Amino acid sequence: MAAYLPPDWPTGVHPPGSEEFERTAVAWLLDVVPPDYRLHGVLQRHPIALATLARRHLAACVEGARQGYRTARTELGGVLPVSGLDAVLAAYRSEGHRLVTAARAAELVERALRGKGFTPEPDGQRQHERPGQQAPAAEQALAGEQAAAGQQKATAGVRRQGVAGGRQPTAAAGKQRQKQPAAAGKRRRG
Repeated sequence: MAAYLPPDWPTGVHPPGSEEFERTAVAWLLDVVPPDYRLHGVLQRHPIALATLARRHLAACVEGARQGYRTARTELGGVLPVSGLDAVLAAYRSEGHRLVTAARAAELVERALRGKGFTPEPDGQRQHERPGQQAPAAEQALAGEQAAAGQQKATAGVRRQGVAGGRQPTAAAGKQRQKQPAAAGKRRRG
């Protein structure tokens, strides 16, 4: 009977326990980290170390993509046309999804290298999809990225209206401005 592999298991990595598992796991892990990691023989001799390093690297990449997505409008809004900014945000979404998928796969490979097995869920759901359970960190990051994007887009729209749309100041702001000149006049007299 073949070993159960979770749905997010990386393509090309043989099942844990097979003759080729460790070799294919190392090859896949080296493909998801920067090329210079290949220069460190210790990572190829100790696949668990490589898997741990890859998991951390990918988590940092997910966080970096998340941060870039959240700040793209502010950092690039003044220098790119709207269509260019939309394309940048689409690239962040696409890369974010790819990175989250790779991060989840790296977590699974690391788990397998540590000798921990996988069992299918009786109801067909992944463990983290059960009510009341937390999603893995990488998937939480993507969810946070999408929520932040919606909030930032709404805030950016309000800012644009206020600056370019000739938006009128609120009554409180107007009253505050009226008080300031009066206070300044009193100081001059006294």
